[in-house]
Amino acid sequence: MKQHDAMYIDGSWRPAEGGGVIEVVNPADGRVIGSVPAGSAQDVDAAVRAARAALPGWAATPPEERADRLAALRDQLVARTAEIAETVTAELGSPLAFSTAVHAGVPVAVCGSYAELARTYSFEETLGNSTVLHEPVGVVGAITPWNYPLHQIVAKAAPALAAGCTVVLKPAEDTPLVAQLFAECVDAAGIPAGVFNLVTGLGPVAGQALAEHDGVDLVSFTGSTAVGKRIGALAGAAVKRVALELGGKSANVILPGADLPKAVAVGVANVMANSGQTCSAWTRMLVHRDHYAEAVELATAAAAKYVPGEKLGPLVNAAQRDRVRGYIEQGIAQGARVVAGGPEAPGAGPGYYVAPTVFADVTPEMTIAQEEIFGPVLSILEYEDEDDAARIANDTVYGLAGAVWAADDAEAVAFARRLHTGQVDINGGRFNPLAPFGGYKQSGIGRELGPHGLTEYLQTKSLQF
Repeated sequence: MKQHDAMYIDGSWRPAEGGGVIEVVNPADGRVIGSVPAGSAQDVDAAVRAARAALPGWAATPPEERADRLAALRDQLVARTAEIAETVTAELGSPLAFSTAVHAGVPVAVCGSYAELARTYSFEETLGNSTVLHEPVGVVGAITPWNYPLHQIVAKAAPALAAGCTVVLKPAEDTPLVAQLFAECVDAAGIPAGVFNLVTGLGPVAGQALAEHDGVDLVSFTGSTAVGKRIGALAGAAVKRVALELGGKSANVILPGADLPKAVAVGVANVMANSGQTCSAWTRMLVHRDHYAEAVELATAAAAKYVPGEKLGPLVNAAQRDRVRGYIEQGIAQGARVVAGGPEAPGAGPGYYVAPTVFADVTPEMTIAQEEIFGPVLSILEYEDEDDAARIANDTVYGLAGAVWAADDAEAVAFARRLHTGQVDINGGRFNPLAPFGGYKQSGIGRELGPHGLTEYLQTKSLQF
């Protein structure tokens, strides 16, 4: 049991004003494994006030010194890798190997990238007779999701701190324990009091209070499109900047001539990673009609390797499990054919498990081809030619990520240029922590990671001579 009775505000741990408690449940067995305080609007106000008081000093700190603190934070994350991985596995249900490599490993890389960017970024530039200054936007309200709990914290906090902003973090209530651990790392890294603050609590209470607080200059939110719209409306009423990373329904387009077995295997692995709880997952596989039957066979065999309770973890809670099973039932009702998995419980124990599911005979208008399911569910669609593939790939309200496989990179790139989406992997391209990540359409506003992610937390001033 990890029972926390305090929140990190102004460089110290203090109890919540309201006195409420949020219990944290292990989704693999339903046991309560810890608790955190349920912060109130008063707690958010105290954190924002601390962040505003710390802002002038941190903004005036030379970028090289901010870089040193971020490097120290990265080192703290490295030192506590095993604890981070175990914590995420306990509160999210992710298999330990995935937690170690991704949930703990990726934040280290991202934090390190911003330590370096803080040293090298041009915070001043000359344009003709003007000096252009890139200054911190101010106090950042960061609201993070449960699916990649530490990565999303670091993807917001690290660039904000590198830019000279101060931060108030409200993490998801399903996975708050790793946020507590992150705050301990911040404290150990010597980041000054008030520069980073943590308020745990419920979204409709602490999250809303943070989004509409007059002392917050920018709200950075990752989560569902529905909640993102609400936050955008709250921020818009105050003409406050927002950065929104929202839902996705990404297409994995396999062109004729591509390495079909590899493309299918990587595509299935992408969908099953983190039990399908990934906004950028390639949940629609588009295959030419001449290779469709083979692709379905390959995907069916690949899905069988993801055994619930072993390689495939549970979903985060019972409501998410039931939601995903409901989508599977809806797919069946609309005429899609289940070739792997299905809505029945997979028999992996008492946890919130869903069988790895693959649908064939999916058409573009079906609900499972249009809405974000957020579970281990793959839809395979058939196309006639490249024009048809592009039409199907772009025919959703989302535009977050995707993939293209072709006989060579040039052909894949030519097709990728036709996709209305923020990021496309070419023939199995590797993750790049410096590449901008974010969406078109209802997948969001703004970008995270790398120099583009740093720019989100800066505002521009020009001086004319």
